[in-house]
This record gives sequence, structure tokens and C-alpha cells, in this order.
Amino acid sequence: MIKKWRSLFVLMCLIWTIFGIFTFWHVGYQYIGKSYFDSENFQHEIDNFTAELGPLVINVPKAEDLKNKIEITQTEIEDHRNYYGTLGQQIDNIKAQYEQRIQEAIDANATELKTKLETERDNKIKDITANFEDDEHVRKKILAEKEVLIDKYIKDVQSEAKNFEKNFDYWSYELKNTETGKTYRAGDVTESSVYKIKYTERNPLYAGNISNNFRDTFYRTETYVNVDDLYETTEYTGVLTISKKAVQTLGVMQDYSRFHRNQYTFFLVWLTSIVTAFFVWRGRKGLLQTVKDMKEKEILTKVKFDFQVVLVLITGFIYLIASQVVFESIEYTYEYNYQHNYVRYILDLAFKLGVLFVIGSAFFVQLIWLYTRVDTLKKLEENVKSSYLWSLGDSMTDLFINRSIALHSIVMLAAAFFGGGSLVASMLRGGAFQVLVLGLCTFVGVPALIVFLSRMGYLNRIMKDTKDMAEGRLNRDVKVKGKSPLAGHAENLNHLREGVRTSMHQQAKSERLKTELITNVSHDLRTPLTSIITYTDLLKNPTITDEERQQYIHILDKKSERLKVLIEDLFEVSKMASGNIELQRSRVDLTQLIQQAVGEHKEDLSQSRLDLRMTMPHDPIYAYVDGQKWWRLIDNLIVNVLKYALEGTRVYVTLKRTADGDAEFTVKNVAKYEISEDADELFERFKRADASRHTEGSGLGLAIAQSIVDLHGARMTIDVDGDLFKVTVRISAV
Repeated sequence: MIKKWRSLFVLMCLIWTIFGIFTFWHVGYQYIGKSYFDSENFQHEIDNFTAELGPLVINVPKAEDLKNKIEITQTEIEDHRNYYGTLGQQIDNIKAQYEQRIQEAIDANATELKTKLETERDNKIKDITANFEDDEHVRKKILAEKEVLIDKYIKDVQSEAKNFEKNFDYWSYELKNTETGKTYRAGDVTESSVYKIKYTERNPLYAGNISNNFRDTFYRTETYVNVDDLYETTEYTGVLTISKKAVQTLGVMQDYSRFHRNQYTFFLVWLTSIVTAFFVWRGRKGLLQTVKDMKEKEILTKVKFDFQVVLVLITGFIYLIASQVVFESIEYTYEYNYQHNYVRYILDLAFKLGVLFVIGSAFFVQLIWLYTRVDTLKKLEENVKSSYLWSLGDSMTDLFINRSIALHSIVMLAAAFFGGGSLVASMLRGGAFQVLVLGLCTFVGVPALIVFLSRMGYLNRIMKDTKDMAEGRLNRDVKVKGKSPLAGHAENLNHLREGVRTSMHQQAKSERLKTELITNVSHDLRTPLTSIITYTDLLKNPTITDEERQQYIHILDKKSERLKVLIEDLFEVSKMASGNIELQRSRVDLTQLIQQAVGEHKEDLSQSRLDLRMTMPHDPIYAYVDGQKWWRLIDNLIVNVLKYALEGTRVYVTLKRTADGDAEFTVKNVAKYEISEDADELFERFKRADASRHTEGSGLGLAIAQSIVDLHGARMTIDVDGDLFKVTVRISAV
């Protein structure tokens, strides 16, 4: 608990430290090492005071002097003359103005009024005609208008001069006109001052005669006075001061007192920020650990990375606004809203500070959480890839996997937005535009809608067929319509359906072969084992003769040997299939090896009434093989012939070099049993051509041969054509 309170204190210190940095960045340059008289506000006040002191107090122009400076150009005369149009246009305009009024007077028998209106009209026409005939006539009119503007300006200046002296009564000055020697005084410049400016002949005060605040007086729509023609400056020497007494007077120099109050306040803020920065540095590790402990229990751990970043940015923006509000409360609010109401000001500031600390806590806690979430490059990569924007990017990328679908989607969306927007616009505007939009919607929008609905219907059909396929109903193809991307998808689904059907067929076949394997192994192991058990029981009978005993022992020996061979073959084929056999390869002459291996079975072939026909090349054919394993391969193939070849038929054994440079070994014979099985299944373990399993053998001969071929990287195939049985082995020759 103490640890949490300590971390909370460190967090508050962090917020205050950041606020101190924020205020220092804003106004530090205004208050560090400066007084009020160095501030921008005061410099602006000086500029305003000196700029208006001349034209309002010490350098006020006389109306006659300004009037004498008026100059009227020929351009002004022409502009004044043609302001309301040509001579004819202006006369017609005057006549039109009086025509109706004169007619009304005539209708009312008001003779005097009629005469008066006609006289006014004729005088105006005469005046307008004089404007176009005499430049001097126009010049006098313009001059009179400008003199009126000057009189108005002088009157405004005299009125404003009183306000100026009242507003700046804390200024004292003694200024001498360098041309006339006249001195102007206000206040007592000898009093103790807080600010003083001296003007010398080298650095005089330049006082103008026209106030900037009243320059607009010289401008009117028809007439204007060029201020540059009237403006002049006069040099003054002397002193401008602000006395200490004036500063201390209540209600005077409010900016001065506000500056010093703000200066002391911000100094306090910055000093305390330095102190809190020390506590932040001391407690930073504890704060990080506390926030990490809180993080595991908070809902933000489940929020996506980019959403949390946006949340941090929003909170940070609100925190920045809160800091600005508190800063402005210190800098400005008191002066304008809480004068002489300190309690209200303190309560308002305390409330805003509370809000600042709450929002700041939320911001920095989220910021620390975000940092701990991506404090390594790997974490950052994981969070970015799991974000909403990344998912959206993947989705947008996936849209363009098939450009045709992307194009269709964009066209459909564009048509929808265009159609909807145009329809709304046409309803608002109406007229020909509405007819045009309705035409486009009819000939473009409606066909696009029909195509879209048709594609959606086709998509629903594909989704229905896909569901049927997922539920195992594979007897019907998905309908392929047209050449659209959906049609291509339907065709791919049909290929997938065929693949699934083939896979299911292979799986069923594998299950069948597995069941047959278990059955055959059980049968082939049980047969000799049953004989062994039977004859062992017979040997236990003491009444049997020696001849019977020897006969039983011979049978036991034969069955035991049969069982031994069966188990050894089973172990060998399993070992080969698992790849646990190492081959001892060497350069072997296949011609000689086959002749020797087949030669050992010539007598057995003769006894089985089989006619052996061997075709061997004259030159040796070499291959890198394990000689012992390859001998076993040839032996198994010949033994297979002895078991299953039809008596009185020929057996063909051939070795040759193919056009590809391989050695090809072939054994062909006529089978004594009908081979109704799939020829490839004969490679399976315990699989026999003799389905009734009356022949001797383990049923592993061809399986062992296939394993030997696979270990050597060779190829072995079986071809069955009626009763003709053919085995072909190909291996790379040297």
C-alpha cells in the first residue's frame, strides 16, 4: 500500500515537472532576468504613447496648415467628373429623378412646387454641365469636400487628446521642439522614477502630426485626402519618465503589477518543478514497476496496439489543453475575472489543477503502459502485426490478390456512390440535370445492379455447393458459369472435389490393405504355429512309436524353420521400410551377378517344368549397388517365379542398357493363378497372387524387393496383361 502511495506521489511530481517545463517554454524568456520595462507589453505601450503624443498633444497641426497642403490632381478632377457616368448619362439620370415628381405636382395643380422642382433640376444640370466644361469648378468642389474632412479630423483629435492625457497620466515628460524651442511639460520629471528615456540631438524623438488612429477620417467614397501629403515629423529632445509614486498609485500601471505577480508565480512554479524533478528521478523505477503491476490487471492489455496509441494521443491532446488552461489562469484570468476576489480565484485555480493532475495521470500511465508493451523491437513488431490497421492493410492487400475481383469491387462501389450522390443532387437541383441523372441511372445503374445481384446469386450457389462438399456430398459438380473470377473459383472447387474423392478412395484402399495385412499376418503366423503346438502335444504321448516320433520331429523342424523365415522376413522388410539399413555400395557387374543368382535356381526351375530363357549383354553393365542386397532382390524375383509361374511355360530373364544409360532387368512369366488384384497392391506386405494362400512363402518377397529398390534410388514396376506377369527394375548404370 505504501509503495502505491509513493508511486502516486512520484506521478504527481512528474506531472508538475512537465507543467513547469511547459510554462518555461511558453514564457520563460519573458520573465527570466527581465523587468516589466523589458517586456513586450511595455515596449508596445511606449510605441503607442510616443506615436500618439505628437499628433494629439505636442505636435497637433492647425486646420489651416493642413488645408494649405491639399493638392488636387487632374486625375482626381477626371474621377470626380465621371464618377456617375458621362455628361449625357448624368443629365438623363437627373431628369429621370425629377420627372415623376414634377408630373405629380402638375396633376395636383401645385404650381409653386412644380417651379421649385424644375429650378432644382435645372441647377443640377447646370452644375453637371459646368463640371465637364470647367476644371476649376471641379477643383473648388473637391477642395471644399477635403476641407470638411480636415475639419472633422481636427475635431476628433481635440476630443481624443483629453482621453489620451487621462489614460497616460502616469507618464511625465519635458520635451523641447528643436526648431521652435518651445517646451512641453507634463508631471514632474525630477521625481524618483522607475523608468526614464532621454532624447538628445543625436537620438531625438520624432513626433508626427497625423494620428494613426484617425487616418480613416481622411477617406470617403467620393473624396479622399492623401495623408502622405499632410504628414510631417518634428524632432524633440528631453525626457520621458514614469515615477515610483505613479506606479504605487492604485489603478495605475495594472500591467506592471500583473507582470510582477506573474513573475513571482512562475518563479515559484519553476523552482518547485526542479524539486519535483528530483523526486521523479529518485522514484522512476518504482513508478514503472507499479504501473507494470497494474497493467496486468487492466483491460488495456486486451486493447489492440493502434487503438491504444490513438487513446494515448487523445489523452495527451486533452492533457496539453488542460496545461494551457492552467497556464492562462495564472497568466491572465485573475486580472480580468477575479480582481479583489482571491478566494474565488484560488478555488477556480485549484479545480483546474485537479483536472490537470487527473488527466495527466491518465496520460502518463497509458504512456508507460504503451512503452512496456513495445519496449523491444520484437514486441513492437508483434503488436504492429496484431493491430487493426495491419489487419486492414492485409485485407486491402488480399483484395488485390485477384485483380479482376478488386476491379469489380471498386467499380461497384464507385457506381453505388455516384448513383446515390447523383440521385440526391438531382432531387435538390431538378430540371435538365435530374433528367440526365435518371437517364444514367436507367442505362448504367440498373444494368450494374442486375449484374451485381446476378453475381451475388451465383456466389450464394457456390457457397451452398461448398457447404454440401464440406458435409461429404461429393457426387455433384459446382456449376461453372461464364469466365468471371467466381467461375474460376467454382472450377477450382471442382478440382478440389475430385482431389477429395481420390483421397477418400486412397484412404479406403489403405484401410482395406491394412485390414488384409493384419489378417494375412495372423494367418501366416498361425498356420506354422498351430502345427508346432499340435505335433508338440503328440510327442507328449508315450505310446507313439519311434518312427512316428521321428516323423513328428521332422515336421516340427520344418514348421519352425518356416516360422523363423517368416519372422526374419517381416523384421527385414520393416527395417528396410524405416530406413535403418546402411548400404555397402560398390561397383558391381550386374551381368555376372544376375547370371550367378539365377544359376542357383536352374535345377529348381527344371523340377518345376519351367523353361528359362536368359538374354544377357556381351559387355558387362556396372552399377553402384550393395551386392548382397541386390542378390536378395534377384533371388526374391526368381523365387516368386517358382511359386506362381504355370508349369510347362517359359520364363524370360533379360538385362540390357537403355537409351537413357540405365540398366534394365526384366523377369516375365505366365501366372498359374488368375491375378485379379491391382498389380501395385502386390508390393504390399503379405500380399499374394494366390488369394487362397495355399502356396508356401511369407508374402513378403516383392515387398522386400521393393524396399531394396527404394533404398538404392532405383525403380521397380509390375505389369499384368492377362496371365502374363512382368517385373521391371531400372537403375542408373556406370
